[in-house]
Amino acid sequence: MFKENLFKKIENKTNINKETILKLAEKLKKNNLKDETTIKEVINELCQITGKNISKEKEEKIISTIINDKIPKNIDKMF
Repeated sequence: MFKENLFKKIENKTNINKETILKLAEKLKKNNLKDETTIKEVINELCQITGKNISKEKEEKIISTIINDKIPKNIDKMF
């Protein structure tokens, strides 16, 4: 139930469906989360899916946050 609520919140906020989220998560799972290239690919896919662009500065901040394990443990609070 919690997972479905989380997916619904994400979908409502981003217009990205559960299947797409799971596909991206699988890509991250199969690859190294410490690999900057993999993270950039996922960021670019998300930009294409959402039709939004981010600055290089923001991209670097996201990459740094992921590589340095600074991701919030309670993602549900972000939404």
